[in-house]
Amino acid sequence: MIRNLARAQRTMTSNVFLVEGERTVLVDVGTDFDVVSETQTHVDDIDAVVLTHTHYDHVGNLEAVTEAFGVDVWGYDTDQDGVDHEITDGETVQLGDHEYQALHTPGHKEDHLCFYAGKPGVLFAGDLIFANGGFGRTDLAEGNRKTLVGSINRLLELVDDLDEMHCGHGPSVTTNPKHDIEIALQAAQMGV
Repeated sequence: MIRNLARAQRTMTSNVFLVEGERTVLVDVGTDFDVVSETQTHVDDIDAVVLTHTHYDHVGNLEAVTEAFGVDVWGYDTDQDGVDHEITDGETVQLGDHEYQALHTPGHKEDHLCFYAGKPGVLFAGDLIFANGGFGRTDLAEGNRKTLVGSINRLLELVDDLDEMHCGHGPSVTTNPKHDIEIALQAAQMGV
C-alpha cells in the first residue's frame, strides 16, 4: 500500500509516500509538518528512508524521522547531509513488497533518483515529472534543462507498463501516467 502522508498539508512541503509491506519505507520526508505522527497513525515502525533528492522541501523532516524511528537514509549521494547509504543508478531497492530499479535522473538536482517497478507498474518520479506534463525546475543550483530533458527521455524509454506515477508535488497519476511523461518531455524540450 502506498499513502501520501503530506496530502492534506497546507505548507510548502514535498509529498511523502509511506510504502507499506515487507520493507516499510518513507520515500522522502517533507518539511514543516509532523511527519512522524502522520506515519505513526498508519504503522508502528518503518525500516528505512529512501530519498528522491535532497532539496530542503524533501528532507527538512529528516532528523525528526531518523530520531523517532532509528532508521538509515538511502539516497544517491552520501556527501549530502543525512544520507547514510548510496543508491547507484540501476540498483534494485525494495520498497514495500516490490523491487524497484533506481534511475539516476539529474536535471532538477544532480542527486535526483526515480524508482520504477515494472511488476506493479509503479513509478516514484520525485521532482522530475508532475501530473499533466509538469516538470521540475531547472533554475536552481544543479539544475540544467538539457540534462532534465535527457532524464525524462531516458525514463520514457525504460518504463513499459505504468499504472501509477507518484510525484514529488501535486497529485499522483493513476490514469495513463505514461502520457503525462510524454507531455512533460515535449514541454521541457521547448526551453532547450
